[in-house]
Amino acid sequence: MPGLLDGKRILVTGVLTDDSLAFGVARTAQEQGAEVVLTSFGRAASLTRRVSRHLAGPPEVLELDVTDPATVESAAAWIAARWDGRLHGILHSVGFAPPSCLGGGFLDAPWEDVAQALQVSAFSLKTLTAGLLGPLRAAGGGSVVALDFDNRVAWPGYDWMGVAKSALESTARYLARDLGADNIRVNLVAAGPLRTVAARSIPGFHRFEDTWDERAPLGWSVSDREPVARACVALLSDWFPKTTGEMIHVDGGYHAVGV
Repeated sequence: MPGLLDGKRILVTGVLTDDSLAFGVARTAQEQGAEVVLTSFGRAASLTRRVSRHLAGPPEVLELDVTDPATVESAAAWIAARWDGRLHGILHSVGFAPPSCLGGGFLDAPWEDVAQALQVSAFSLKTLTAGLLGPLRAAGGGSVVALDFDNRVAWPGYDWMGVAKSALESTARYLARDLGADNIRVNLVAAGPLRTVAARSIPGFHRFEDTWDERAPLGWSVSDREPVARACVALLSDWFPKTTGEMIHVDGGYHAVGV
């Protein structure tokens, strides 16, 4: 039986450890027939290369810093040389906020730190998508999927990262508007809390762990990444041909119920 991503070429950002959401997406994408390339930069690149050995291939790791458009251009050049200039999908799994922006310091965080959080966590979706627009167009269109945490409400301790995620959601909608004519879809997967390195850096994360499973109609496990990975792969496939600008919740239904 053919896989959902047979013949597709997918670029995955954000793989640092094998418990990361991005790693789960990369592995599931390969299982569904995709060719995958990972990205990383700086000191983190050695971690990504080590973890890449746990994937089939293993896939190559490209140097790509979302705050440096030149590295995105280099990734596009690699795609031109190695993948005939065609890219079918992108997973955006990038986020960062300085410590001052998390954990209750909302009123005190300086603009310089907030600006960094917004650039890395939200503006980067535009940087990445625009920088790889040529390969996406060459493939006849494609799918961009960004990992999100639904920010229609204020969360404890999430502070300016919450604002950045709201900006990410708006950025996705505007990209969806502008790229639809190129048959490029841009969607978000709003995941429930999962026990990752990124999550552990958020003060008070245990408060999500303690209540999410109790309130989610379908239940929730903070260690099960497969539901999120499957949703991302489905959106990267051709099975959602007319869905764009959407936020798909993969949170056990938590978002749909009240207290």
